Amino acid sequence: MLDFLSTVARAPVTAPQEPKDLLAEILLGLRLDGVEYGRCVMNEPWAIAFPAQRSARFHFVGSGGCWLRTETQDWVRLNQGDAVLLPRGCFHILASAPEAPAVDIASLARVPVSENIYLVGGGPRERDPDGMTTPQIAGPKDVMFCGTMRFNLDPLHPLIAMMPDVMLAGDLAQRDPSVPALLEAMEREVSLGRIGACGILARLADVLAASIIRAWVECGCSDSTGWIAAVRCPKIGKVIAAIHADPEGDWSVPVLADLMGASRSRFAEAFTRTMGESPARYVAKIKMFQARRWIADDGMRIAVAADRLGYDSEASFSRAFKRIIGHPPSASRHGQALATVD
Repeated sequence: MLDFLSTVARAPVTAPQEPKDLLAEILLGLRLDGVEYGRCVMNEPWAIAFPAQRSARFHFVGSGGCWLRTETQDWVRLNQGDAVLLPRGCFHILASAPEAPAVDIASLARVPVSENIYLVGGGPRERDPDGMTTPQIAGPKDVMFCGTMRFNLDPLHPLIAMMPDVMLAGDLAQRDPSVPALLEAMEREVSLGRIGACGILARLADVLAASIIRAWVECGCSDSTGWIAAVRCPKIGKVIAAIHADPEGDWSVPVLADLMGASRSRFAEAFTRTMGESPARYVAKIKMFQARRWIADDGMRIAVAADRLGYDSEASFSRAFKRIIGHPPSASRHGQALATVD
């Protein structure tokens, strides 16, 4: 598990004071978990289709190059040393050329290197620096390092939901000096082919994906309302940070107004203008996202989730859950597909 802000330096604890880094306060709980990685070695012509999934996908071009297309974005060229993050795991195709016929990623041969890391390809095989085998390819190789990543946040969480379908590292490199350094480190691991390269690449991919997201947040790549706008507004940012840090809290309008240091009416107007929805609505959404994680991932009983979130009865909790998530809480336990928040 990678702490999204594990590299953020912290000052010594002194007297309580206003947080100097609201971005850190809000993102403190965001983590990425590298679920599975594959080193793909392909020879032209080739094209791989990646079906839509709940988890994020990550791709790094180790050598050669390729083209990327999604259902909403036309072909984009990725060159050696480029990386791309698809935070919501939307359907996409990687190809040596746009006209190449695509095959599903699941149809390609997979050879395990270590836990959750595979070599992906097809055809006759040769020995790999990691001690495994890779496809024997005549001529130039296109080498991709691809991964599946899982956020510890619900996919419908405001932060995840507002991210673009595709986040290119090159577009954000100037915002975060760590991004070019990580890209260079990954390219070096691919080119040197040393023992254990796949494991090191997996860890670098985790850090790079987190850095891409941080650079996107810091550059304000969003509209003028919502989560990013809150980061820019210290008073609203303080409120949002508190809600995210403690979804179980009793976040009534009077409590939140006191936290902001404003009257109830002024607070409600400022919050709605910044976030695009009322404080009560936002708090209810965050509570339901937390409840769904408890029920789906931890197997928590619905009655227990309702009690922890301050609902008087399981019935009232279930009504709120269905209104916001789109299906009853029991469906989350049964693993049904995600609904769209209304």
